[in-house]
Amino acid sequence: MPKHIAIIMDGNGRWAKQKGMLRAFGHENGTKAVRQTVETCAELGVDHLTLYAFSTENWKRPKLEVDTLMKLLVSSLKKEINTLLDNKIKLNAIGDLTSLPKKVYKELQEVIALTKDNTHMDLTLALSYGSREELLSAVKEISIKVKNNIISTENIDESVLNAHLYTQNLPDVDLLIRTSGEQRISNFLLWQIAYAELYFTQVLWPDFTKQHLCEAIIEYQKRERRFGKTSEQIS
Repeated sequence: MPKHIAIIMDGNGRWAKQKGMLRAFGHENGTKAVRQTVETCAELGVDHLTLYAFSTENWKRPKLEVDTLMKLLVSSLKKEINTLLDNKIKLNAIGDLTSLPKKVYKELQEVIALTKDNTHMDLTLALSYGSREELLSAVKEISIKVKNNIISTENIDESVLNAHLYTQNLPDVDLLIRTSGEQRISNFLLWQIAYAELYFTQVLWPDFTKQHLCEAIIEYQKRERRFGKTSEQIS
């Protein structure tokens, strides 16, 4: 079982367009897939689930769509508090959270506080997140510490960089899933997916079910993860 699954939830807009509806309709229906995915991961014993909910690039979308997504985020957090508590799921968030609307940020922090003692699974929402921005921020922080003689350049290694990332409390990703048929990473967890298994499915996110998630995990379990070694060394 993968310990850390990350998902690029793609296809809400196209799903709505296929049905002759506004993109917001797709985002609203996508929340059902989120709930089912979270509950299934908790049921299967996945330790960490990270969902790409809103990228730094998404701010460029039409204002109406962005406003709808922010309102939907607040309403979803309120609705899902009991689900998180019942399943002992701890909520985290990564990204430039201060750029979120004040109401969204406040609601997010309240749910994070309410679930902080849950230990069954960590659910992380990537909000206003961009991996390049994350890496730049880490480099700047480390540079300041070097300048102030807090860290020496000789001691900078992977663990030091990890400690300055948004995901400092998370292990590397084991399985990265992207829905909707697109086959790209879209500036998501570039450092953390160095040895992740990538799984792409044609299914649009609102149609993504427990069965689809299980199919991705079964495919993951069939693969040989060598981490640079040979098959003989692994066996």
